[in-house]
Amino acid sequence: MSLGDRIRARREELALSRPQLAERLGVTPSTVSNYEIGVSFPKEEILLRLFDCLEIDPNTLFQDSFRHGRSVLTQKERQLLEQYRSLSSAGREGISAVLKTLLAYQAELERPAPERESRVIPLYRTPAAAGYAAPVFGEDFDYLAISDEIPQAAEFAVRIQGDSMVPYIADGDVVYVNRDPLAAGDVGIFCVDGEIFCKQYYKDPAGTVYLFSLNRARSDADLVLTAGSGRTLVCFGRVILHAPPLPGRP
Repeated sequence: MSLGDRIRARREELALSRPQLAERLGVTPSTVSNYEIGVSFPKEEILLRLFDCLEIDPNTLFQDSFRHGRSVLTQKERQLLEQYRSLSSAGREGISAVLKTLLAYQAELERPAPERESRVIPLYRTPAAAGYAAPVFGEDFDYLAISDEIPQAAEFAVRIQGDSMVPYIADGDVVYVNRDPLAAGDVGIFCVDGEIFCKQYYKDPAGTVYLFSLNRARSDADLVLTAGSGRTLVCFGRVILHAPPLPGRP
């Protein structure tokens, strides 16, 4: 901050207009303006009056103009120091404790955020079948780094094969899966009697489970498992997808 900037800042801090300061100094308002923009410098007798009018000392006004000027106390800082010195020993200890706490808090705020470790999930190379049988999951997978394009809630990924989930899931698409409980209408990865399917889930009050194809032109690939059928059903997870309403339901 230049000398002119300090004069202007202090004048504004005291709520003085240029004409008011000029009147106190015995100069014209344009002269004060020239001081503030650095066009001219106050003469010695004007400078002495300037210190009084601005209620400021030379060290504060010229602190940017000499070495170690940053260590010069402002008027407010001197007032705080005088108030601190007037405190009792217990009062000073209290101020010191508060100051340490504030400095620690400021340091915490200014500390750069740690880089988030990249998280990886398995992408199974063995495809889940969208209406077609496929092998059960094995150890045949690649690691997939979580990026902004991948849902943070994903726990694993599966590459889908077939057209029974088109247009929501196309042949060859990768779907992201977590292990949240399924609700009616959710899409999941299921194992039915040892075969893997990607389907929309529904269970009626009688206990019958319906696994629907989202592509209703492939309704022939739907699966229906009644409560007493003896067929095995395992859900590997819920596909993170905004699925359409269940067939025949609004």
